Amino acid sequence: MSDICVIGTGYVGLVTGVCFADLGNRVYCLDINKERINKLQQNVMPIYEPGLDEIVERNVKAGRLFFTTIYSEALKNAEFAFIAVGTPSGVDGEADLQYVRNATEKIAEVVDHAVIVVNKSTVPVGTGDWVAEIISKKRGERKLDFSVVSNPEFLREGSAISDFMNPDRVVLGSLEKAAAEKVATLYASLRAPILITDLRTAEMIKYASNAFLATRISFINEIANICDELGADVREVADGMGLDKRIGRSFLDAGLGWGGSCFPKDVKALAHMAVLHNTQPQLLQAVMDINRNQRRRVVYHLRKVLGNSLSDKVIGILGLSFKPNTDDMREAPAVEIIHLLENEGAKIQAYDPQASENARKELPGIILCDDPYKMAEGADALVLATEWNEFKQLDFERIYRLMRTPVLVDGRNLWDSARLRKMGFTYFGVGQGNHAGRAANKEG
Repeated sequence: MSDICVIGTGYVGLVTGVCFADLGNRVYCLDINKERINKLQQNVMPIYEPGLDEIVERNVKAGRLFFTTIYSEALKNAEFAFIAVGTPSGVDGEADLQYVRNATEKIAEVVDHAVIVVNKSTVPVGTGDWVAEIISKKRGERKLDFSVVSNPEFLREGSAISDFMNPDRVVLGSLEKAAAEKVATLYASLRAPILITDLRTAEMIKYASNAFLATRISFINEIANICDELGADVREVADGMGLDKRIGRSFLDAGLGWGGSCFPKDVKALAHMAVLHNTQPQLLQAVMDINRNQRRRVVYHLRKVLGNSLSDKVIGILGLSFKPNTDDMREAPAVEIIHLLENEGAKIQAYDPQASENARKELPGIILCDDPYKMAEGADALVLATEWNEFKQLDFERIYRLMRTPVLVDGRNLWDSARLRKMGFTYFGVGQGNHAGRAANKEG
């Protein structure tokens, strides 16, 4: 059993701490947000992640998992101090490291024994060296036996626990191989490939991985837009591409683009780093431009079928989180689409199985409905923004009766377009060779 402190109880920190406890370690999860810690001590989760509350409850009862706001308590016996705080985007896309700095300085102030500081947050290349410098300067003549290891995370929201327990790989970077090997022992029971590199290479692996996945999504979305104009079906195109072992099928689903807390922030940060170091991130810029354009195409489709003016049109939005099985709305396609539609004068009514509470804060101007059918009442069009499972088997005959104008924009290619068109809907998918004229108002 190892003693571990995880600083930050956001998405990455909480999942990391809880899973390490479930592997048999003694873990203190620390956060300066007292309200969040109080709720966690009552087994109230600050995020929605399937299965998380059960694992928290199990490990708290077993005496392996603790939540605190006190650094001296969390770090008292810690052999490993994981920094898992937020690194939000700054004005120019750079990663804001103020929370990393604060956590590092507190470690330097409090710890009085040998410790391995592990960067779990996604941080710019060179941050590991910077963290070591901060600790050394903060300690001054009070020398501290410490090492810094980079251990980037590769967790997907909605399947984060499974991703932690069944990783494709564990990446560890350090200038001291022995320190990286000690961190590797924490993951040994997972029997995953472990790659040990230097600090900067480990930091770059995280950015390069996310940028490449974002690039695949933007690539297939650009192909989808071309398919729309040429009458091809991007779903079959992706299947045909995916059969090539050099390409594969993953991340080739056309839709409304990528969102969430990682891809947008990380692609911006990598592009910013590139510019600062006199390289031209032309591909990364194109990847971001294509992603933004996918949301604008929804408005284009609605204008095409409802008329150039969307003023006072009622648009229903199915799904507000950036992906299924999470309540996270950061950089969600739905949020940008709603803002675009509101700027056009449209009225928005929306439904999401988990994100309504967050939506009340972030989207105060919309009507939040209790189910998909209330959302469809009187709507001139529905936009599927998040492919929650419950949206796969909707009663479309009922929805057809409830809507004022039967227009569907399937932003995730979830539904059977032939069936819906046969029912009388004007249907738009993504990259399905859409050809549609102006929709008729059912009342007229």
